[in-house]
Amino acid sequence: MGRLDGKVAIVTGAAKGIGASTSALLAAEGAAVVCSDIDADAGEKIADAIQNDGGRATFVAHDVTDEAAWERVVTAALEGFGQLDILVNNAGIAPTGEAIEDLTLESWHQVISIDLDSVFLGCKHAIRAMKTSGGGSIINISSIMGLIGQPRAAAYNAAKGGVRLLSKVAALECAEAGYGIRVNSIHPGFVDTPLVRKAVDDGVVSGQMGSANEAIEMLTMLHPIGRLGVPRDIANAILFLASEESAFMTGSELVVDGGYTAR
Repeated sequence: MGRLDGKVAIVTGAAKGIGASTSALLAAEGAAVVCSDIDADAGEKIADAIQNDGGRATFVAHDVTDEAAWERVVTAALEGFGQLDILVNNAGIAPTGEAIEDLTLESWHQVISIDLDSVFLGCKHAIRAMKTSGGGSIINISSIMGLIGQPRAAAYNAAKGGVRLLSKVAALECAEAGYGIRVNSIHPGFVDTPLVRKAVDDGVVSGQMGSANEAIEMLTMLHPIGRLGVPRDIANAILFLASEESAFMTGSELVVDGGYTAR
């Protein structure tokens, strides 16, 4: 018996990194997974790999900032697998690496749209679907940058902080309405993914340091556990929040950061 047998999940940003690892893990634990991403080629490969391993999955091309696209993805879950039990709002982009005084309004809006507006849209449409089928679990991927500040990451900090409080509001509304829907946020530390590598390359976390390798070494030292995270570390936390093992958790912040914020 898998921990998610009979469940149906949507995972956004499923084409790579945390999303790809999460999609594979949820499927291995028995869930049918709707993998969504703007990168159709890579997303199709993830869904195909799950199917080749004996799991149930489908891919839907998805611009997470488009409300009509959200309606299509939720419909794909309902029509393809009969229900929706789990939503993992994972899609996001890295900070732009600019100081506030140099940040354009266009760049600000782009980060807010992808990293925060999309989570609002996902919560909105998942709640509508889940409340008719007896409940579910919404897992919103924030960041340690939703808890602490980081220079040259103003829009990202604002978006991820917004995800944290949006999750709490959604949790309270669902609890008060008796929908049986739990909503929690996860706050990863630095995980070795394409997004983090881009942030390093853009100078968001390296500052005035010389090379990307030096920046990665610096980041590693900031994690008392002695390493960067890997996508499976976060996927395991998502699995816990998706399962009934976390049945008494809603409106919570699950920090998975190798001790970064414990200092």
